[in-house]
Amino acid sequence: MKVTYPEYKKNNRVNTTVTKQLAMYVLFYSPLQMAADLPENYEQHTDLFQFIRDVPADWDKTLMLNGEIGEFVTMARKDRNSDDWYLGSMTNEKSRDLGVPLAFLSKGRTYAAEIYRDGEAADWKQNPYAHTIEKQTVTRATVLALHLAPGGGEAIRFRLLPETGKAVAESNN
Repeated sequence: MKVTYPEYKKNNRVNTTVTKQLAMYVLFYSPLQMAADLPENYEQHTDLFQFIRDVPADWDKTLMLNGEIGEFVTMARKDRNSDDWYLGSMTNEKSRDLGVPLAFLSKGRTYAAEIYRDGEAADWKQNPYAHTIEKQTVTRATVLALHLAPGGGEAIRFRLLPETGKAVAESNN
């Protein structure tokens, strides 16, 4: 994934971080997803490309979780063909810290959250490639803390984990 193109035009660039680019796959509805870049640019970021492989193009449900026009947005979508949920969040040129409740997830179930987020020093202008990929176990009682870098975003896949026979304790049903 490439956001700068100095070999073609010195100041030609995408004004986002790479994880904001991933969040757009969730936030912008399109029944035809595409990776619009040269294959060699994706080969440099195979860890990020995994999200593009996983994200569906057809949704069963869409929920707006928060946002302000021109400022930021967070949306969750449920895959039409599985129990997976996806979350996309992005901001304008201002960094943001958001608390996002996961109350949309199924009651009594546990999910593996595959989180693609802006890295420590990420910034759309100075460091657009800084990113972190991490996994976390979550339920509908979880409130995720999202930190969006300037011009940044976050993309998350929630995979439903198999039941273990134990009920999941939840504080908010």
